[in-house]
Amino acid sequence: MTEPSVLEIKPIGVVRNSVKEPRHGGWAKVVSRLEVESEYAEGLRGLADYSHVTVLYWLSLVDSCTLTHVPQGRKDVPEVGIFACRCPTRPNPIGICTAELIRIDKNVLTVKGLDALDGTPIIDIKPYTPQYDLRGAVRVPKWVDRLEY
Repeated sequence: MTEPSVLEIKPIGVVRNSVKEPRHGGWAKVVSRLEVESEYAEGLRGLADYSHVTVLYWLSLVDSCTLTHVPQGRKDVPEVGIFACRCPTRPNPIGICTAELIRIDKNVLTVKGLDALDGTPIIDIKPYTPQYDLRGAVRVPKWVDRLEY
């Protein structure tokens, strides 16, 4: 394997909400403000025409990586590899979530259902576009339905 190139990821903003501590579940009703740096505000033009956005963010509190994990620490789900779950302790702690876009006011997006803590750095925002994001018949393990969102 060749030596990896250096990646530079610059946060474009920060998540603001009432969730200060990591938790499992309860995210569907969380309303968050995505405070985008003013230098990127022009990049939000046209985004208000979408109902949902996909947010990529840096899981800044993660300080370890595990290659196997029991999702949400539940006893009724199997231990799986880190790439077979959405657990945070990843080689690169990048989070991704599609959330409902409620409104945009200048450089602040209000969204519902984002599973990110207050103060989480935002690394990108993309519109949810069915042509790219929606998949027809998908398959997931039965245990995924037991997880809390």
